[in-house]
Amino acid sequence: MRPIPVAFHIWFLELHTYGIGLALTFWFGLRYTERRLRGRGYPTQWVTGMFVWVIVSAIVGARALNVLTNLGQFSHNPLGVFAVWQGGLSSFGGLLAAVPVAIVITRRRCPELPTLRFADLMAPVLMACWGMGRLLGPQLMVNGGGHRTYQWFGMYYAGQPGKRLPVPIFQAIEDFTIFGILLLVERWLRSKAPTTASDGSSIPAGRAPLAPAGIVVGVGMFLWGIERFTDEHLWLGEDGHLGSLLVQIAGLSLSAVGIVLVTSRVGPYRRWRDSRPDPLPACDDAGDGASDVVPADGADGDGVEDVVSVTASTDATDGA
Repeated sequence: MRPIPVAFHIWFLELHTYGIGLALTFWFGLRYTERRLRGRGYPTQWVTGMFVWVIVSAIVGARALNVLTNLGQFSHNPLGVFAVWQGGLSSFGGLLAAVPVAIVITRRRCPELPTLRFADLMAPVLMACWGMGRLLGPQLMVNGGGHRTYQWFGMYYAGQPGKRLPVPIFQAIEDFTIFGILLLVERWLRSKAPTTASDGSSIPAGRAPLAPAGIVVGVGMFLWGIERFTDEHLWLGEDGHLGSLLVQIAGLSLSAVGIVLVTSRVGPYRRWRDSRPDPLPACDDAGDGASDVVPADGADGDGVEDVVSVTASTDATDGA
């Protein structure tokens, strides 16, 4: 069985399946981000510009961290640093570079969107993209497989001798599972929203205050950190290799931060769940199906948005 082709030619152009797969993944991430923001009543015209900078910073950061942890491989071939189509992109390097860029741009171009709320909205997007990217990226590149294996499910990868563990497929299954869990967490939080206002009247569906921000992204950080540690420890890592050790440490650290974040949200969550908010007025004066009140975290600083902006479709389509 031959490896999956990693490149093909159209006339004089050489196209890499790895790059095409990542381009499709970024396009999907852009559209899904716009849909989730639109479903919460936030503007989306700024998202495309933000994604351009995020893509550039993610690729640069992912490559830079991989190169720094494998300097010996590039000492005799400095130009190999730029050969990203040969593999060698670090997930954590991409995150370290792209996340701050995304946060800064979001704060500037959409100041009404709190940072932690933005992280909650983006967590499912990231996991869906990671799952899609595993199948359309590393699965189709040079050296994309894991440890050598003689099991029936082993696959051949360009640049690697013998059958290899199809780690990109394993990771895609894990990432899509986490994606599903995060959507279930969002649905569970919506089911716990207060239903009665302070005057005893019922709160219409989609008009209740949103849950404290940080729960969804905290769960995602915990699960994905465990995934990356496990993948590196069992299927990808090399004993004594600095890069492999750093990935495992980073995975466990990310999980620990996720636990701390979710724990810090327990108090605000209980207060939100048991609250009886003031009645919310109907604010759709413009007749466009969207509330004219912009969501913003109040002065209490607990991460709970005190007023909700809702579109006609509200969150009912958010988890699709």
